[in-house]
Amino acid sequence: MKQLLILTALLFLGGNQLLAQFNTGRFGSMGGGGGGTSKMQRDTSKHDHEPDTLTLTYRYLGEPTDFTIDSSVADFNLDFLKVPANYMTLGNSGSAARNLIFTPLMKPGFDAGFHAYDVYGNSHSTARFYNTNRPYSEMNYLVGSKQEQVIGITHTQNRTERFNFAFDYRKVNAPGYYRTQNTNHDTYRFTARYQSKNKRANSYLSFYYNKINGGENGGIKSDTFLNNPTFKQKRTIEVNLGNKEVSTYGFFGTSIPVKSQYKETGLLFQQQYDWGRGDSIHINDTTDYYKYDPVFRVQYTLNYQSNDYQFIDTRPEKDFYITRYGLDATNAENVTAQHKWKLLSNDISLVQFPVIGNLGHFINVGARYETISGTFLDADINFSNLALHGEYRNKTRNKQWDFSARGELYLAGQNNGDYSVSGMLRRHLNDLLGDIKLTVNNVNREPSYVYKYFNSNKTTWYNYDLKKENITQLQVAAENKKLKYNLAVNYWLYTNYTYFEDAYHSKQASGLFNLLQVILSKKINVASFAWYMDFAFQQVHGNGPVNVPALWTRHRFAFEKRLYTNLNLMTGIELKYNTSYFADDYSPLLGQFTYQNAYKVRYNAPDIAAFAHFRIKSFSAFVRAENLNTFFATNNMVAPLYPLNDFDFRLGLRWWFIN
Repeated sequence: MKQLLILTALLFLGGNQLLAQFNTGRFGSMGGGGGGTSKMQRDTSKHDHEPDTLTLTYRYLGEPTDFTIDSSVADFNLDFLKVPANYMTLGNSGSAARNLIFTPLMKPGFDAGFHAYDVYGNSHSTARFYNTNRPYSEMNYLVGSKQEQVIGITHTQNRTERFNFAFDYRKVNAPGYYRTQNTNHDTYRFTARYQSKNKRANSYLSFYYNKINGGENGGIKSDTFLNNPTFKQKRTIEVNLGNKEVSTYGFFGTSIPVKSQYKETGLLFQQQYDWGRGDSIHINDTTDYYKYDPVFRVQYTLNYQSNDYQFIDTRPEKDFYITRYGLDATNAENVTAQHKWKLLSNDISLVQFPVIGNLGHFINVGARYETISGTFLDADINFSNLALHGEYRNKTRNKQWDFSARGELYLAGQNNGDYSVSGMLRRHLNDLLGDIKLTVNNVNREPSYVYKYFNSNKTTWYNYDLKKENITQLQVAAENKKLKYNLAVNYWLYTNYTYFEDAYHSKQASGLFNLLQVILSKKINVASFAWYMDFAFQQVHGNGPVNVPALWTRHRFAFEKRLYTNLNLMTGIELKYNTSYFADDYSPLLGQFTYQNAYKVRYNAPDIAAFAHFRIKSFSAFVRAENLNTFFATNNMVAPLYPLNDFDFRLGLRWWFIN
């Protein structure tokens, strides 16, 4: 609470010119990857024009669409926590997580395979390149039960009309309810863009650093402890890892005895040079605007990544390692595992714009050369790749049609024969019928490296028998802003699906199987009351080693109203539920979710939360009482021996302001 008071005082002293108006909107995706359905949230509040109005847009690298900041308070998970509601964690905030709406990795080429903490980190694909008429800052702070704290800081400004930079920092720190469950993440991002005076040269810089520390307790020793009044305080329940150590908590210095520690660094620099047509447009007697429309572009991209994935157990529990891994680990020895990877790629692309003035209509062809090196506890490896890629995109200026066709082929190197091809057609029918989208994706890829080789200080194993995976996605999706619904139907086909059959060994499915998904989001308004509903139906056909809940659903029943002049209020109840299924287990040593069919996870009652979200101009607050179901039912399990927390109170605050 002391940190909250200090932060509040600083914000109100420094933010004396608060943002008065936002025109906002954001597309989010449910289902990840190329699948799922998009969700549009727009702040429809109106304000009188004020002289300090902020004009702020951003783009993602390679995407011609401008986006605007979302000031909505409707979705606490996505808008504040940055973790979609359809993700499940291992119980604690910041712990290993996966998407309950199953999505495979649709990326050819090299992949290390450590993705359990991806949802908390930065990547180049999510880097925002801003353009703003005023310096903009945003600060987030969350305090929750058991000393949970989250801090987020964002700042961007245009130093000149041609140069912008942005900085993001986010910290997630949560000791958790159970032993050895501490998390302590620090993520940083810096982006910058520069345009030359004649607008022919453009430069983009993206840098990120993710420092992830996730406590690993291996789950509780028995789920019967949850109903035992002796263990009313959940921290007294014995867990499988870390019982002999006591974690020390500090907001900027937490000691975690058993943990996954990931350090990911990425640096991307892209330089573009255009040939085209320029023209001066007369605005008024004192102002002329120089407009440049490219026709042909040469683009160079340098990408460097350094990733260090570690598991550290300073005082191992001997019985756990023998039972789960067949490893002889004594208390006097550490158990460690480490994979270090460095990737350097150089990409040259040629881009043509057939229609002058429409940057959403282009043809892009290029080649990329990659060098990759890996360092393990007892070995090193080096290899390279050569890939060709191309894309045709036609997004019409009237926004009625959007068509893209992409292809990528690894011509030589370690990943020789990997490829991806995709096509997308989107059509805006009309304001009543909304948009409809058709998508086809096919990927042929070498399995991630962790499935082929894993190294610890106790043992090393190899799997030389893995073939290339082949994954196909067929999707029909609809988005309707007027009727307030989003619908997506995904049909996935898998060949040579690769997975972990137990806590330490990988395997590959021999046959073809498929997965059907139907994903629906809908909002219903009755006067000042709103019902937000999210459904996901999933069904596996064939003998595939994939377990998914047949139904996942979330419902928010809320009273929504604009009170007085500037108070936007949303208060109500949120319910989440999924049907029972054989949920994936989790292997702490590997940092992987693993297939199992012995322990079925059942929901004793829906996860229930009461909330009051509100926004007053540039200030938003999220007041939440979560896991109310634990007052009358046993804690729900998300994986074998991984229960959710007890009752949890959270207060999240968000400020944005201009200087």
